[in-house]
Amino acid sequence: MNQENVEAVETLSNEILKYIEKTAKERAKGDITFKSIIKNITPKGYVILDESGNERTVPCCLPGLELKIMQTVWVKEPMGRLSDMHICGVAGKERR
Repeated sequence: MNQENVEAVETLSNEILKYIEKTAKERAKGDITFKSIIKNITPKGYVILDESGNERTVPCCLPGLELKIMQTVWVKEPMGRLSDMHICGVAGKERR
């Protein structure tokens, strides 16, 4: 193989690797669901703790469900967007 062909193959290989890396990063960014506890209830929503321990006020997407302070819930952060974080379920009792 001559030098020109080697350079072309290297360039193509580098571009393919860049595409694979970009695609993997995009697909790795998905929904995050975690358990939390309701610390307070305000007119704006439910105050919960996020994964880093910060308080966040979020809505509940379960219609007609009445949640209480100290209740354990599942919280979803869609595609890493904090502004879309919401309560998506009620956590059951732990089994031992």
